[in-house]
Amino acid sequence: MGNNDILGTHAEALTLFGERVHAVREDQWEAPTPCTEWSVFDLVNHLTSEQLWVPRLVRDGATIASVDGDFDGDQLGEDPVGAWDGAAAAAKAAFAEPDALHRSVHLSYGTTPADAYCTQMTADAVVHTWDLSRAIGADERLPDRLVGAALREVEPYAEVLAGTGLFAEPVEPPRGADELTRLLCLLGRRP
Repeated sequence: MGNNDILGTHAEALTLFGERVHAVREDQWEAPTPCTEWSVFDLVNHLTSEQLWVPRLVRDGATIASVDGDFDGDQLGEDPVGAWDGAAAAAKAAFAEPDALHRSVHLSYGTTPADAYCTQMTADAVVHTWDLSRAIGADERLPDRLVGAALREVEPYAEVLAGTGLFAEPVEPPRGADELTRLLCLLGRRP
């Protein structure tokens, strides 16, 4: 994908996740999600924290060590929706800065091109949009363009992800499964 496509897909994924965040009812924040260790609050907090990292890593050139836990713990406070909105806007702005996607970022597993980091963040937002949708009873269907982009991103290293302990073991998709089902099964979800 070209840079405009990468940015557009990333923005679309964050917007979609944000729509689900705005749909969370007050009584749903402690509801379980397909991420077995996380409630809805924990899931939204995770994605919010990830977005907060983007300006520091992409714009400022920070390293994981220099940020040193700044985004650990509760990033949502008393206004989870507002916290998400602010973090998402900051991430979009940082990736959209001139030449931002041509930079390198320093991640936990090494130095990575910023455009690759952006596509990883997009895939994560897409999968977690499904998680959040399931948790709050929202429409679990996702746009084909986003699902295709996430699947293309994740397929080459899905086996490595399973070994990190951050994802459940892959699930065998049913014969003839669509791309969303294949993506979810690859990341240990049971659609």
